[in-house]
Amino acid sequence: MSMFKKILASVGIGAAKVDARLFDDTLMPGEAIAGEVHIIGGDVPQNVDDVYLYIVTEYKQEVDDSTVTRECELVKYRLAERFSLQPRETKVMPFSVQLPYETPLTIGHQPVYLRTGLDISSAIDPKDKDYLQVRPHPLMQQVLNAVESLGFQLKEVDCEYSRHLGSRYPFVQEFEFRPIGKYRGRLDELEVIFSLHADGLEVFLEIDRKARGFGGFFQEAFDMNDRYARLSVTPAYLQRPQELAAAIDNTIQSHLH
Repeated sequence: MSMFKKILASVGIGAAKVDARLFDDTLMPGEAIAGEVHIIGGDVPQNVDDVYLYIVTEYKQEVDDSTVTRECELVKYRLAERFSLQPRETKVMPFSVQLPYETPLTIGHQPVYLRTGLDISSAIDPKDKDYLQVRPHPLMQQVLNAVESLGFQLKEVDCEYSRHLGSRYPFVQEFEFRPIGKYRGRLDELEVIFSLHADGLEVFLEIDRKARGFGGFFQEAFDMNDRYARLSVTPAYLQRPQELAAAIDNTIQSHLH
């Protein structure tokens, strides 16, 4: 019977199980995700070589005229080294892992999740997945509020493949706004990209001007009408939202002339 149980455990039947229990699943980039990993033994003794935590997201990439979805591991964290787990034994391991500042916001359908797993030799590795809600940092929220106050409406949010902007990850999160106020008819869209760090926020604006006339058609066809700008947003702007909106407005105006 013992050998039969071992065979079943090797294919995941009656094997150890893992369950990550989060203290809070709603966080901001830069905050720590904390909780406990509960490991429950199965029907037979098993040697666990590794207990790991991955913070994972997804992004899109254009490949051969089609769009594919890639997975990106933002954090790889080893929680424990090799140990033996007896039948029905329970181990509880606390953890605390910082979310990277580059963690995308879970706006729209953008997933961010914690993947927890056990590495067990000659067996199917038990896994657990817990989705996170990543809300905007206050500086990010201030920028989003400022852009909307200038007459823009959020249209789409996507994580797209990009090796630019100095990120250590192969994507950026793009916030695409359409003008519904004074810039309607003058801009096709406004794209916002955040680069958050410990001391502040860098904001990249892609100002897509409305193509006008025959010359404008050729400009649009060759992406010559796209303009880029960069703003530094410090914590001081949290107390002066009108100044931030004015700074963004002035930046847009300067790229329209």
